[in-house]
Amino acid sequence: MRPLTAGWIAQEVGGELHADPGVTVTSAWNDTRVLKPGALYIAVVGEFFDGHEFVGAATEAGAVLTLASRPVESPHVLVDDVPAAVGRLAKAYLALLRAEGELTVVGITGSNGKTTTKDLLTQLLPDAHAPIKSYNDALGMPLTVLGAESSTRHLILEMGASAPGDLAYLTGIAPLDIAVVLTVGTAHLGGYEGSPEGLAAEKATLLDGLVPGGVAILNADDPRVLAMADRPSLGEDGRRVRLFGVEGDGPALALGAHGFALVRGSASFVLTTPESTAPVTLRLIGAHHATNALAAASVALECGVALDDVAARLAVSGPVSAHRMALTERTDGVRILDDAYNASPESMKAALRALKEVAGEGRAIAVVGEMREMGDRSREAHEEIGLDAVRLRLDLILVVGEGARPVYVSAVREGSWGDEAAFAATIDEARAMLEGALRPGDTVLVKASNGSGLWRLADQLVEESA
Repeated sequence: MRPLTAGWIAQEVGGELHADPGVTVTSAWNDTRVLKPGALYIAVVGEFFDGHEFVGAATEAGAVLTLASRPVESPHVLVDDVPAAVGRLAKAYLALLRAEGELTVVGITGSNGKTTTKDLLTQLLPDAHAPIKSYNDALGMPLTVLGAESSTRHLILEMGASAPGDLAYLTGIAPLDIAVVLTVGTAHLGGYEGSPEGLAAEKATLLDGLVPGGVAILNADDPRVLAMADRPSLGEDGRRVRLFGVEGDGPALALGAHGFALVRGSASFVLTTPESTAPVTLRLIGAHHATNALAAASVALECGVALDDVAARLAVSGPVSAHRMALTERTDGVRILDDAYNASPESMKAALRALKEVAGEGRAIAVVGEMREMGDRSREAHEEIGLDAVRLRLDLILVVGEGARPVYVSAVREGSWGDEAAFAATIDEARAMLEGALRPGDTVLVKASNGSGLWRLADQLVEESA
């Protein structure tokens, strides 16, 4: 963060200052465990915690100012709503950075692939500032903005949408030079009354957040995303549309993937622009990562990186965020494919197919948990995964947790399986079932929504050795 004074912060957030106005803040965060000296501590009140109770710990960690919604015994700025104040502060701070230097702001949304695309961009644009993990909501995205420096030239932002109006709020804080829409799937349908059309309408509002002369980068392989190219706001103030996708009989592409194939579970293709080509084989596991790679490559090209350099950097780019299709071979010859951070029907099905590719002649074992935020479609969506597992002829599907039980029931009904489908009520039970079942040559996929906690099992499996 560029240094800010307490007086400037109080003015921009509309707060009441209870501190020396000249106190200088050099970072901002809401977790006392990682605060740095000179920090602004964000005292957030959550469902199960109250950040005001940790003001003392924040001060001991080096915080010099607190953003609070009630008086505290340390220098602070008092506001009515802390998350809203963080949004106002981030908006003012970003405007300050834009006024002081060259800055390109990139916003990424989509039902799947936001974090992987962001991670790829940090490797294609080494000077980029991007969120840790998946900080993409009304608090996390502004905190990411506040982490940018005066020297930052590319600010990469994930923008999540759980309910109508989310993206308009986020782009109101951070207007975009480049807006990327990846997919419209069924993740977070619970916030849109189970309607993919409602979700698509929300995703399209990202494009309204483009600055004049901005660029919309859209996935032409997703019909709902492709339809956004006709959005009225894109025809105003010099805004442009750039399409990417796997080359075929569809629309003209600014960046295409020609000769698509899978090599040991990873996508291989030729990056193709109207002017030139460059072959690439990704390190990421799964055919679906071609979409993320093409999106990241499109952004890098817009930012001035040459196509050959884009291809070379993609070829060596791997997983950055934890639990994102990370492949680990244990000393006992068992391979763990850890994709336990998040899950939707689309990403779950893609992961099962990637498992089959990676397993090759070995046994393919899927350990799956609940897909959350599915709304009224939850049961049907989980049942579809069970059907998919049977049709892919997986050697074993182990379903963990009551929320995911329809996967197990569906698999048994479809395949009349015996030992090829199993259910575990808890993570500990699942681990015990796997301990005596795994053998050298097995590939084990662990996949679920983060809130299910199945990532703990993935960590345990990775840490185990023969």
